[in-house]
Amino acid sequence: MKLVFASNNAHKLSEVRAIMPAGIEVLSLHEVGFEQEIEETGTTLAANSRIKAETVRQWLMANDSWLSIDGVFADDTGLEIDALGGAPGVYTARWAGEPAANRAKALRELAGKSDRGAQFKTVITFITREQNFQVEGVVRGRIATEEYGQGGFGYDPIFIPEGYDKTFGELPAAIKNSISHRARALAALVEKLTEISQ
Repeated sequence: MKLVFASNNAHKLSEVRAIMPAGIEVLSLHEVGFEQEIEETGTTLAANSRIKAETVRQWLMANDSWLSIDGVFADDTGLEIDALGGAPGVYTARWAGEPAANRAKALRELAGKSDRGAQFKTVITFITREQNFQVEGVVRGRIATEEYGQGGFGYDPIFIPEGYDKTFGELPAAIKNSISHRARALAALVEKLTEISQ
């Protein structure tokens, strides 16, 4: 099965490829020649995920590439912090600008707060010629009081997943990839794909 992942984020791409089972080839936007920026104008993770997948599907159709591809999928991920009413949510990637500023803002906003509960949520939209559906994955955890670890990307150095005492930035990639929000959403996607192919 040949799928296009509607992202040019190298970190996300390597994570997705590491999680996907053998037999599913994942192509990046760059690999299929899609180089334009996709405007994420949705007000929810689900809406942004759908916008990205649909934009790429339409482009593939216009460029006669759709027949050689089995499907397109896109994700949108948000960090939802309990004490901040679910913020930054849909604005996670662009909350304060770049990743270091985003992490600093989260730590600043939670200074002195005892409730540090949070969750990462990923919504994946999957589109083929016959199918169109969404799945999601959630991992609960808490925000650390400072940054720990150099691994991962984005908010990983300040997010401690439930059941662990280390941040995603400290945990080995193999562990993160087995428990992360993206891993859970991808597992739900693979389960659905398996159902469809039977």
